[in-house]
Amino acid sequence: MTAAENVCYTLINVTNDSEPPSEVSLKADLEKGEIKAKTEALKKVIIMILNGEKLPGLLMTIIRFVLPLQDHTIKKLLLVFWEIVPKTTPDGKLLQEMILVCDAYRKDLQHPNEFIRGSTLRFLCKLKESELLEPLMPAIRACLEHRHSYVRRNAVLAIYTIYRNFEHLIPDAPELIHDFLVNEKDASCKRNAFMMLIHADQDRALDYLSTCIDQVHTFGDILQLVIVELIYKVCHANPSERARFIRCIYNLLQSSSPAVKYEAAGTLVTLSSAPTAIKAAAQCYIDLIIKESDNNVKLIVLDRLIELKEHPTHERVLQDLVMDILRVLTTPDLEVRKKTLQLALDLVSSRNVEELVIVLKKEVIKTNNVTEHEDTDKYRQLLVRTLHSCSVRFPDMAANVIPVLMEFLSDTNEAAAADVLEFVREAIQRFDNLRPLIIEKMLEVFHAIKTVKIYRGALWILGEYCSTKEDIQSVMTEVRRSMGEIPIVENELKKEAGEVKPEEEMTATPAPKLVTEMGTYVTQSALSTSRPSKKEEDRPPLRGFLMDGDFYVAASLATTLTKVALRYVALAEDKKRQNSFVAEAMLFMATVLHLGKSSLPKKPITDDDVDRISLCLKVLSECSPLMNDIFNKECRRSLSHMLAVRLEEEKLSQKKESEKRNVTVQADDPISFMQLTAKNEMASKEDQFQLSLLAAMGNTQRKEAADPLASKLNKVTQLTGFSDPVYAEAYVHVNQYDIVLDVLVVNQTSDTLQNCTLELATLGDLKLVEKPSPLTLAPHDFANIKANVKVASTENGIIFGNIGAASDRNCVVLSDIHIDIMDYIQPASCTDAEFRQMWAEFEWENKASLGDWSTNMKCLTPEKALSGICGFMAANLYARSIFGEDALANVSIEKPIHMGPDAPVSGHIRIRAKSQALSGICGFMAANLYARSIFGEDALANVSIEKPIHMGPDAPVSGHIRIRAKSQGMALSLGDKINLSQKKSVS
Repeated sequence: MTAAENVCYTLINVTNDSEPPSEVSLKADLEKGEIKAKTEALKKVIIMILNGEKLPGLLMTIIRFVLPLQDHTIKKLLLVFWEIVPKTTPDGKLLQEMILVCDAYRKDLQHPNEFIRGSTLRFLCKLKESELLEPLMPAIRACLEHRHSYVRRNAVLAIYTIYRNFEHLIPDAPELIHDFLVNEKDASCKRNAFMMLIHADQDRALDYLSTCIDQVHTFGDILQLVIVELIYKVCHANPSERARFIRCIYNLLQSSSPAVKYEAAGTLVTLSSAPTAIKAAAQCYIDLIIKESDNNVKLIVLDRLIELKEHPTHERVLQDLVMDILRVLTTPDLEVRKKTLQLALDLVSSRNVEELVIVLKKEVIKTNNVTEHEDTDKYRQLLVRTLHSCSVRFPDMAANVIPVLMEFLSDTNEAAAADVLEFVREAIQRFDNLRPLIIEKMLEVFHAIKTVKIYRGALWILGEYCSTKEDIQSVMTEVRRSMGEIPIVENELKKEAGEVKPEEEMTATPAPKLVTEMGTYVTQSALSTSRPSKKEEDRPPLRGFLMDGDFYVAASLATTLTKVALRYVALAEDKKRQNSFVAEAMLFMATVLHLGKSSLPKKPITDDDVDRISLCLKVLSECSPLMNDIFNKECRRSLSHMLAVRLEEEKLSQKKESEKRNVTVQADDPISFMQLTAKNEMASKEDQFQLSLLAAMGNTQRKEAADPLASKLNKVTQLTGFSDPVYAEAYVHVNQYDIVLDVLVVNQTSDTLQNCTLELATLGDLKLVEKPSPLTLAPHDFANIKANVKVASTENGIIFGNIGAASDRNCVVLSDIHIDIMDYIQPASCTDAEFRQMWAEFEWENKASLGDWSTNMKCLTPEKALSGICGFMAANLYARSIFGEDALANVSIEKPIHMGPDAPVSGHIRIRAKSQALSGICGFMAANLYARSIFGEDALANVSIEKPIHMGPDAPVSGHIRIRAKSQGMALSLGDKINLSQKKSVS
């Protein structure tokens, strides 16, 4: 909405199915029809006038035959009719007939029915003709003393609007309303009166507030909200008044209304930076989050808490409230929990980390006991990651956390177990004193691990960090237990042939005891237990993985057995024991190879796994010092280097964050003048109430806020030519979930255009909310038409149509308006595991040529991995739309060494989506990109580019981009966007 735009008071649904009635038939119904017929005729007259018809001949008919009626429906319709009907002649003078209407207004203001009085007063707020209002002033004043609050409330509003528009009609309005406010008891009336004093005579409003400042907490919530607004504005304009009103704000923090508490807390933060004020406001926010049931409210208030944390002087105060903040975790919504945990992690310090860990451990245990919910697994992941971060930052806490978390290695949720495993791997490498505890716990839960990925990781940890003979022998015991009877092939063939007796199987599992409904014990026979089949009977975990054809775990097992065997040979002095241990390890590998080559598994063993197991057999047969060094030292050295790089990156990001928060003013810094300051630089100095109003009106465009110099002219699209009879251009305003088209229409002819209509249609996932109303344009006149388009997903939408009047010769086809999906995509972050999972899931693929283009994607690959000069580079990128859709991209570039200096770069980019990609210069680059649209659709991209090392620095990049998406529309849209941006860069 623009400041100069007139306010629309009334919205009327118009059906265009039937032909418009004639003026003669309407006149007959209005004169001689029954009440129902007159009502329908009056509705049709209103619709026709809204469509641009003048109907001057019906005005006197309505005054004579409809105005005297006492029917309430007629009276309501008449108020709409008097609002829209032309009241002046072409030269601007008031119509004579309106004198009769004015008398009717006066009678309605004195009507015994309070609804008619109140409705008439509301209507008078919309009148812009002082000649009509002047005779009604005594009646309006009298309504202030009416017995019903509905009449008094609307009388205050009527007096306020009249005073604002025509002060000479009621010059004593502030004094009148002040006296009314002192004696009034109704909350809504007091609120309206106080609001008028704020805008009309602020000094009188302050005088009244001073007289009752101690009773503010007893007022109604609607009046309290207005008082908060007044205090904010007064203190904003005159900071010396803060001490006068800050106690009142403190009292309003205890209000029974959540809205009042929220506004009071926000005002208190702007008025005072004292620790007690910040603590009171933060405590108020926390109580609101806990008590409010609406998740959107919780998220909004959480954002305010996070804003408080960003201020360097407030962070210390909030650190004392971490335990209160953690009470928000009782909310079942995952997004609320995610923000709460992140906030708590940002505020944790050595003073409160122990309490935080205790609470998080309890929450982790709760997730294990709660019935499975779709978000339970994700919440468990969040808790594990938070505990991981706490343990890394505060190593003393790791010993308390590890025993609880390692129970989840046997969890069926692979994602949570993988996070635990990553945490355990980092902890066992960094904290030497915890290694015995971790190994002990790992051996305890090893047999219960159900997923092959976790099993592989646990094998690696045991093989890498078991350093005593007892631990190594325990590992071998667990491997025997998981492998079952060997050789596997012979044992499985015996089972198929039925040579294994059922009694032998039953001895392994005792008969379970059950409790009946009567409370007595019964024993269930193992023979009566229903089993799927002999082939599907329960196998040890490792054997089950191998029979399913997953021989990658066998390669991991071979590596682990090789490590522990080489270590055992170095530890054990008895040659016989050394040989026995190595022989058993080699027997395990040999039986796995035999099984892989047989027909028993669902899938045969791969050549890679055969080569790995064969290599391990050769290493164990030779036991050379070089292989011992490679297997037992190099792996750990690589892990140590990776963790050191990650820790360095975390410290660097924390340092950047702290530097961003620290507000330092240098002696030679330029002086900032408020009048010359860009809007985004003086956000703290702006009126927060005005900012929230602008946000509600949709005027907080993200890119415009980031770049205050961005002009609206850059977003104007020309729809018709300059020589067309009707010229049109549109300003396209993208506002998160909808698009507002502000179309300027100019009549370039010398004729009046009747019923000039803008017809619009859409392609893509766009929907026109309402049809724009027709206009009547005078010769060379112009007007603005607004059209709203609802956006449902991240797709390249097209808006097209035509504009013209009743005559076909003036109908002009409009140019297409292309909606840019970049307005909906934002950089985001995800883990490598989540990236790979989405990359595998997304289906649709599109191709685009590689060139100079840009995206809103964030690079997930660490900066160090992209730095330096080499013949190959790979990177992952990710973004998410405001609709919740993900977009991924992978960039990979290769630089051949033996090619000429002028050889072009070649390669490809693959993008998958449920978006876009990255560019860079290196010999070879491969990168993954990811984004999500605001509708929840994900997009992935894989980029691979090749460039010779000896080529010139300015050589062009060539190749192609492969785009994949979960939805067809997003994949096609991203390809179109990349092609379009490249065409612009070439031109």
